Amino acid sequence: MNEKDSNPTEKKDNQENADQKPVSHGRREAIKALATVPVLGAMAYGVYRKRKQEMRNLTSADMFHFKSEVAPLSPLSADGRIIRLGIIGSGIRGKQLMIALGFGTPEYVERLIQGQKQNSSDNRFKDFREQEDLKIVITAICDIFDVHAEEAISAGANIHREGLNGKYGTAPRRYHHYRELLAAEDVDAVVIASPDHWHGQMALDAARAGKHVYLEKPMTWTVPETYALRSAVKESGIIFQLGHQNRQVEAYGRAREIVAKGLLGPVSLIETGTNRNDPNGAWVYKIHPDASPETIDWQQFEGDPERVKEYMDYMTSSGLAKYVGPEPRDKFSLERFFRWRCWWDYSTGLSGDLLTHEYDAMNQIMHLGIPSSATSSGGVYFFRDGRTVPDVLQTAFEYAHKGLTMLYSATLASQFNRSRKIMGHDATMEVGNTLTVTIDPRSEQYRDKINNGTIKPGQPFYHYVPGKSIDAVTSATELYFAERGLLYSYVDGKRYNTTYLHLREWLECIRNGEQPSCDIDRGFEEAITAHMGTRAYLEGRTMYWDPEKEEITRG
Repeated sequence: MNEKDSNPTEKKDNQENADQKPVSHGRREAIKALATVPVLGAMAYGVYRKRKQEMRNLTSADMFHFKSEVAPLSPLSADGRIIRLGIIGSGIRGKQLMIALGFGTPEYVERLIQGQKQNSSDNRFKDFREQEDLKIVITAICDIFDVHAEEAISAGANIHREGLNGKYGTAPRRYHHYRELLAAEDVDAVVIASPDHWHGQMALDAARAGKHVYLEKPMTWTVPETYALRSAVKESGIIFQLGHQNRQVEAYGRAREIVAKGLLGPVSLIETGTNRNDPNGAWVYKIHPDASPETIDWQQFEGDPERVKEYMDYMTSSGLAKYVGPEPRDKFSLERFFRWRCWWDYSTGLSGDLLTHEYDAMNQIMHLGIPSSATSSGGVYFFRDGRTVPDVLQTAFEYAHKGLTMLYSATLASQFNRSRKIMGHDATMEVGNTLTVTIDPRSEQYRDKINNGTIKPGQPFYHYVPGKSIDAVTSATELYFAERGLLYSYVDGKRYNTTYLHLREWLECIRNGEQPSCDIDRGFEEAITAHMGTRAYLEGRTMYWDPEKEEITRG
């Protein structure tokens, strides 16, 4: 946790600097000289001059650790209106969303309490208890697995965020079908965290029922759902937020400013990707010991016959029917229920699951929109466990009208860390939870300063680290998310759960009638982009976007 510091005296500052590697004279002069460069120079000089006393761990002259300069969160709306929430889907992500909203099971909170007792630097319980009350009540739960439903009910009743033997509130009502929940009069808005193949349909039904929607990514399972959902949201006037919590990472605000001011020069290439190397990261989730045909509504998981037929018609018309199966859809399968991401019958693959996060990160910085074309390759190369979804994927998105390419590359069998890179003619920016700008040796914009030695090309010039501590990261998958800014963000020096910030923004937009950062238009761009990448992989051909007709076409 990033601790707040009192203002140190000059004597203390000198003593601290004596224990650190000093800033070289050349580096100091470079920073001062670059004060004349818009934004980038001002940032660097401001950090050196105004934030000198707040620097930490100056291990090299090119790496600064300092407090976030982002403004504090605005107070919650003063109208005092309580928003009544329904939770649809309370599995892995559903639990995380409820925790971000301030509702954890007593067992979960007890684990945090014990973790703090065993390790004084474990701040998870403190952070959770101090998390702002969002003025919500969870009135309804729907999950088709009895165990998950009961856990969500327990969390919804834990209004005081207590461990075992605490005092709990009124338990939310359980609904066995999501449409029954949507018809409930005591539900104002819904949080949807169902498997991918239900995202678009559930959100569509919620919009038609007049319920505000927070929808986990990806936005839709099929292309037709994408158009239908956009129309329904706009016609209903509900507040829609897509679950790309990296919209709340403050480093991206600095990245947008750097790009907007042209400090990277013309950008021609973006590289981003996914690297994981454990079964959980490859969607081989544990199968709950209490799961059985008696505790799982398999028919609802698969969908009614009409919905299954719609999907099969879509896959057949797209020439993709061979990717459905091989098991009959009416055959109960614990493996498919818990590891549904591994089959196209329910999944959107790497494109919908992980590429969408990478795309949205770049879209919010670069305002990319929908690509002009997409080409993909890959396959099932490591996890040969019967899955049909690839564990290695490469997709090239061309933005011909912008003169750039975005490359996405993924493997679920290597943990090697690769940063997101935005490559410009004058500088390259790497961005995740941190941000680094490196001046290009062939830069024209900075040529004079390179020649006179005030800039050393090829070395990081500007390095922004909002917070040093990433505690409570217990798995390779969590570490991946933390490094890419998907777990924590720092606002005014304080660490926040990015999902909490994203949900908070959505709730405040409901109260104020405003649009959130990842609204239906941004969601439409995400969905179409992901579908283009998926279709390119499945069909083995380049897919194109016709912006006038708003259609995906084959090459």
